[in-house]
Amino acid sequence: MAKLLEVKRLKMYYSTQKGDVKAVDDVNFSLEKGESIGLAGESGCGKSSVALALMKLYPSNAKILGGEILLDGKNILDLEDDEIRREVRWKRISIVPQAAMNALNPVFTIKDQIIEAILTHEDVPEEEAAKRAVELLRRVGIDPMRVNCYPHEFSGGMKQRAMMAMALSCNPDLVIADEPTTALDVIVQAQVLKEIKKLQRELGLSMVLISHDLSVVAETCEKTIIMYAGNIIEDTTTLEIFRHPLHPYSIGLIGAFPKLKGEKKRLESIRGNPPNLLNPPTGCRFHPRCTYAKSICRDKQPELIETHPDHKVACHMVNHHPEYR
Repeated sequence: MAKLLEVKRLKMYYSTQKGDVKAVDDVNFSLEKGESIGLAGESGCGKSSVALALMKLYPSNAKILGGEILLDGKNILDLEDDEIRREVRWKRISIVPQAAMNALNPVFTIKDQIIEAILTHEDVPEEEAAKRAVELLRRVGIDPMRVNCYPHEFSGGMKQRAMMAMALSCNPDLVIADEPTTALDVIVQAQVLKEIKKLQRELGLSMVLISHDLSVVAETCEKTIIMYAGNIIEDTTTLEIFRHPLHPYSIGLIGAFPKLKGEKKRLESIRGNPPNLLNPPTGCRFHPRCTYAKSICRDKQPELIETHPDHKVACHMVNHHPEYR
């Protein structure tokens, strides 16, 4: 499969009065056409910051200090804002934002907001845009009779579906779904995830799904990337991350995940708290919370290397002391 997206050594910090927050620090991953990847980890690990960087939508206090984001081999970080708006956003990469319930304009109908997105980015007649908006809403499971409703007339799940329709309005190659099931009850969450999988399969979309909930990633993604404190610490298939996690942090996350089958066990927890990224720990950023940490972990940051076929991990203990497992 051809690579659609390559992120190489991306480094993005946020400037604050107290100093630079090292939110994304030397991040590397790639995405093939038609592939779905989940970015998982605790809140504040840098997942959403990576998503914002992919579309150059980061706030004014963010700064890119290095790296590349290659879309079909072209570095989008080199593009001017006008070029990004014309060539990338919505047409190549679109996003379903985390706060879908607040992303819709309350004074316009759902259909009109999708029409506006189409007309803003494509030179098509308004009649054609209107037909496409209705078809998109039907595709995501919204009754065409409801397309002229206002956002307050939709439930949370329907608003999320409307945002999915808007993200698909310009036929993008890549859709970023940032916590797409936040604030939804488990029944609606299951319906939305089923819809995401169906659309991704039918349209051949590539997808980056961001979530702190491993069950959401397991339900929708072929590959899983675990982030911790601005770094990628494990990158492998979703099946492998559940069957054979290698990094102590990943093992802790899986241990805290309830199992529906098999023997009932007490859920484990990861001791301590994530670090302050104004002044992250030296070496491996997870070492203050790691049961297996040695002196090398405190002194030297581990590289993300392939330890097994299609399985990368950044951990000195895996690299040098596999018996720690």
